[in-house]
Amino acid sequence: MKNNIMTTTLCGFLLAGCATITNDAMVPVALSFSNGDSGTCVLTNKRQTQTVDMPTTASVRRSDDDLRYDCTTSKGKRAVGGVPSTMGGKIVASAVFIDFGITDAITDKHREYPASFVIPVK
Repeated sequence: MKNNIMTTTLCGFLLAGCATITNDAMVPVALSFSNGDSGTCVLTNKRQTQTVDMPTTASVRRSDDDLRYDCTTSKGKRAVGGVPSTMGGKIVASAVFIDFGITDAITDKHREYPASFVIPVK
């Protein structure tokens, strides 16, 4: 009887902690143009699309794909490219201690974008 209660309690703790190590869904990314111009950019990944005025610090939804940008400066120059997404360190802890990384892998909350990125303009 005592072993059943302990086993049930242990299982309850393991199941209840599935999302305790996940990050916030959004991450701030400071963006600017290499030539110092202002302008606008359309930022896109598989989880969101937004238009921002440049320079800015955009709140970007974490995703496992690149943050694609399509920008036009105030002088009419165009810049197109992507900001790479990397895997954050919290996924390791989640994988080892909680739920084998399943929660973070489904939500992409283990992914990171750099804190700042300079968009090259020719």
